[in-house]
Amino acid sequence: MATLPFKDTVITHREEIARRWALAAEPCPDDACGPRWQLMLREFLWPIEPLRRLVGPPLEIPAAQTPKTVMLLPGFGAHPIRMRWMARKLEKAGHITKKWGLGYNFGATQARFQMVERRLVDIYRRTGTPIYLVGWSLGGVMARELAKAHPDKVAKVVTMGSPFSGSPRANNGWRAYQAIAGHRVDEPEIDTVVHEKPPVETVAFWSPCDGIVDPRAACGKPGERDRARALRCSHMGFVLTNEAVEAVLGELDRD
Repeated sequence: MATLPFKDTVITHREEIARRWALAAEPCPDDACGPRWQLMLREFLWPIEPLRRLVGPPLEIPAAQTPKTVMLLPGFGAHPIRMRWMARKLEKAGHITKKWGLGYNFGATQARFQMVERRLVDIYRRTGTPIYLVGWSLGGVMARELAKAHPDKVAKVVTMGSPFSGSPRANNGWRAYQAIAGHRVDEPEIDTVVHEKPPVETVAFWSPCDGIVDPRAACGKPGERDRARALRCSHMGFVLTNEAVEAVLGELDRD
């Protein structure tokens, strides 16, 4: 395979950096905005959450009525390890948790979606039962798309602070997303209508304290999800708080 000369490679890299910088610098439409800056600043306090759990009442984990197989999908820029604490709590209840298998989530590109799609199919083939998808932020958006593509392999979708409704720029992370993923948030690489509900039960967790995603975008409208549930955690708290774990366990036990 032919390779570009070093000079041409440097020019290509510079052009790509400039293209991504231009994507990040695009103006935001007047009708789209993320949560106010005070809430966004509070998101940086997420390392305190484990300390709050230590001084607060212990989390009671009841045994699952019917153990489920659950795939956890991390948010944009996050590694699956960020959801490991939640995974341990689900496993303590008797559920089987599966990572999404892709490491860091650097955007819903076509290639990344195809890889997680293969992961879902593989887990389904090995377990023989539909999988429960729990997606945090962008991971929830991707979980909805997986359910649209493979409704026979997905039992339920639970999204946590996921921006699937309204403007894709109604959050405080869209500029970083465009710079890293390399495409506009309203021009996904996969053919889809993001706000359309998957043909499986779909539950949206949202929070008025979310400092990253507009609560209305994460809650959705009737018809875009089956049910919505408000929590009181931050965006980072969706995978760090007892409240969020209790909510997920409750959804898994509804079936």
